[in-house]
Amino acid sequence: MVLGPVSYLDCVVFCALLTPQLIIHVGFFKTVLVVLHCLPFLLLKLPYQFIRERYLVGYKRQSPFVQKASLFEDFVIRCVRYAFANIPPNVGRVFFSKQVALPFLRFRLLRHGYLRSPVHWHEYKDKRFKGIWIVKDPMAKPDVCVFYAHGGGFSMGSPYFYLEFLLTWLSLLSDSGYRNPAIFALDYTLVPDASFPTQLEEAIAGYEHILSTVQDPNRICVSGDSAGATIVLSLLLHLANMSRHQEKMDSTGSWSLAKPGMALLISPWVTLVSSKHQNTTSDYLDAGNLHYYARQYAGGKVSVDDPLLSPGNCRDVSWWKSAAPSKGMYVTYGAEEVFAPEVGDLIQFWEANNMKVHSREEIGGIHAWPVACLFLSSSLGDRQKGLKPLGIYQTQS
Repeated sequence: MVLGPVSYLDCVVFCALLTPQLIIHVGFFKTVLVVLHCLPFLLLKLPYQFIRERYLVGYKRQSPFVQKASLFEDFVIRCVRYAFANIPPNVGRVFFSKQVALPFLRFRLLRHGYLRSPVHWHEYKDKRFKGIWIVKDPMAKPDVCVFYAHGGGFSMGSPYFYLEFLLTWLSLLSDSGYRNPAIFALDYTLVPDASFPTQLEEAIAGYEHILSTVQDPNRICVSGDSAGATIVLSLLLHLANMSRHQEKMDSTGSWSLAKPGMALLISPWVTLVSSKHQNTTSDYLDAGNLHYYARQYAGGKVSVDDPLLSPGNCRDVSWWKSAAPSKGMYVTYGAEEVFAPEVGDLIQFWEANNMKVHSREEIGGIHAWPVACLFLSSSLGDRQKGLKPLGIYQTQS
C-alpha cells in the first residue's frame, strides 16, 4: 500500500484535525498565544526567506538541501525547522498524537479510495508496554518482523504518526518476497511523563513479546529513527551485557534474551549531548532543544553521558561486538543533519573494529529523510527512495 504524496488539501485537513486537539490538550488561550507567536514567521519571515533563498541568491549560495528540494519540500521543512526551535514540546506532541494522526491517515486512505486500511493492523496492550502490530496475515507466523521505535526527541511522536510509513514498508517487504512480513511499532512513554529507564524497559518487554511471537531471533530486525534508534541501540547494548548495568534498571530485563538478526537505523541520535551537534542551514533540528530533551530523558538517575543512554559514548569493542546482530547493521543518515558528525564517528569506530555495518550518507540529506520523503516528495521513486534500501538490505542479509 503506497498512498499518493501529501497535498495542500491534506495540509488543510490536518490543521482542521489539529486545532480542536490543541484546544483540548493545551488550552484555548495557550493555543491562541502559540498561533500569535507564529504569525510573524508565517506572514513575514517565511515568505521573505523562502523567496530570497530560492530565487534571489545563486545556486552555490543555497543550502545543500534547498539545492535538491522541491518547492513543497522546502516550504514544509522551513515550517518544521521553526516549529522544532520555537514551539513548546507539550504543544508539539499534539501534532504527532493518536488523536490527530489516526483520523488524518483515515482521511488519506479515503481520499485514495480505501474505506479501511488494506493492510491489517491492530493495537496491542500489555501491563509492561503497548504498541501496534502490522501484519500481512494475522493468522500466520511472520517470516520477518521489524521491531520499530519512533523518533521525536523522546518528548513527541507516536506510532500512529508513523503508521502510513510502516504500512508502506510492510508492503515493500511483501513485494520483496516475504510471505508474511510483520512490524511491531512500540508506543513508549514520552518525557516528561517518564524518564530512563522506563523507555528501555518498555523496549525490552516489547522485544520479549516479539521473540515469543516470531520464535526465531534471526527473523527479527530492530529498527528506529532518531530517538527511537537510540532506544534500539540501548536495547542491543543491554541484551549483550545485562549484568554490568542492572543497578540502572528498575525491574525489567534481568533475564537473558537472544539478540535480533539485524538492525536498521535511520538518523540515529547516537550521542545524546555532544559539542559536535551544531545547527545547519539545511536541517530542521535544533541542537539546544535536543540537549534539553536529552537531559529530560536521563532524568537525573543516570548521567546523560552514560553509554547505555548515549550509545555513541560506548567505546568498549567487546561490548559492541557482543551487541551487534549476527547479520549486521545498516545505518542511513543525511550529510547535512545535526547528528551527522557523531553518526559518522560511530560508524567509523565499528568499521575500524571489523564489525559488520553498512551505511548510506545522503548527500544534501537532512534528519530522518527516509520517513519525511514518503510524505513530501512528489514522484513514486523519490518517495520510496529512503525505504527501498532498507528492504534491499533485509532481503540480502
